[in-house]
Amino acid sequence: MRAWGGEQVERAVADAVALLRTAADRDWDGVRAGRLEWSCRRTAEHIASDLINYAGRLAGRAKDAGAPFEVALDEGTGNADVLDVIETTGALLVAAVRTTPRAVRAFHPYPFRSANREGFAAMGVAEVLLHTHDIATGLRLAYEPPAELCEDVLTRLFPHVRPGAAPWPTLLWATGRGELPGREAVTEWRWSNPPVLPTERLILEGVTPAVARDLSSGGDGGLEWVGSSPADGTRVGAGLVAKQYEDGAFHPRWGMYVLVRREDDRAVGAMGFHGAPDEAGRVEVGYDLVVGARGNGYATEALRALSAWALAQDGVRTVAAVIARENTPSQNVVTRAGFTRVTEDGAEYVYEIRP
Repeated sequence: MRAWGGEQVERAVADAVALLRTAADRDWDGVRAGRLEWSCRRTAEHIASDLINYAGRLAGRAKDAGAPFEVALDEGTGNADVLDVIETTGALLVAAVRTTPRAVRAFHPYPFRSANREGFAAMGVAEVLLHTHDIATGLRLAYEPPAELCEDVLTRLFPHVRPGAAPWPTLLWATGRGELPGREAVTEWRWSNPPVLPTERLILEGVTPAVARDLSSGGDGGLEWVGSSPADGTRVGAGLVAKQYEDGAFHPRWGMYVLVRREDDRAVGAMGFHGAPDEAGRVEVGYDLVVGARGNGYATEALRALSAWALAQDGVRTVAAVIARENTPSQNVVTRAGFTRVTEDGAEYVYEIRP
C-alpha cells in the first residue's frame, strides 16, 4: 500500500494557499465563511491552529488530552501572512507524520480517543479542504480539490458514509455543506478514526475501507506481515468490508480488525465481525492467522478480547462462530476463548458465547 499522509497534506495545503492568495488583498474579517458563523479570517486562522495542534499531539505522543496550545498571531498580521502561517503549520504536520512510527497513537476525542499518523494526516487534509471551501464560498472563489484527496479522506475518516457519484460533493454533504440527490441533509456529523483494542501481546486495529480495498486487491494494507503477506481468508474478509462500504452498510466497530504484534509491529492475522448485531443481539465473528504465527495463542487472546468487548455493548446477547467440522484447530481456539458448541449437525459447527 502506498505511503499515505505527508504528500497529501502538502498537496492540500499548497492548493488551498495558492487559491486564497489570489484574494489576500480583500477584506476577510467582514465576510462570513460559507455556512459557518466565523469570518473568513477567523476560519483561516483556525486552519493553522488545527494543523499545529495535530502536529503537536502526534509529535508529543499526547495520551489523555490534546496539546494545550494554539496559534496566536501578532497584531497587524495580514491575510497573506496568515497563509504563510498555514504553510508553516502544514509543514510541521508533514514532518510529524513522516517521522512518527506507524504504531504510535496519540489522543483525539472522536470517536475512539486516539489516532495514528495516517489519521492525523487525514484530519489535517479534511480541515484544509473543508475550511478552504468555506472561505472560498464567502469570497466567491471557485474551489474544487482533487478527487483522489477527497476520496482518501472519505475512506479513512467517513467509513460510515456510502460513497456518492463523486467524492467532493459527497464529502461536502457528509459535513453539512451541501446536498446529494436522494439523501437527507446532514445537520450533525463527526468523522471516525478506526477503533483500536489492545490485549497483552497484540493490538487489534480496525480496518478502514482504504486498507480493506488494498488488502483485497493483493496489497499489504500498509502493514508488515509475518511471512510477508496476509492469509487468503484475510483478503476475502477485506473484500467483504470493501463491499459493505460501497453499499453503505459498513459499521466501523463491527468490521475487521488486523492483529498486530506489540513486540515488533508485525501483523499476524485478522479477526472481525460479519456485520452489525442483528435484531436478536447476535453477532458472528471470524478470523484467520498467517501460517507462521499459528500455535502461539494469538487467535485465542484476540478472540477473548473481541468477544468480551462485543458482549459489553448495548443490546448484544450472543457472539457466534461458525466453524467447519474438520477444522479442529479453530474449534480449539473458540473453546479456549470460552465459546460453547451449540449445534453438531452438518458440515459446520456453531459455537456461541454469552454474557
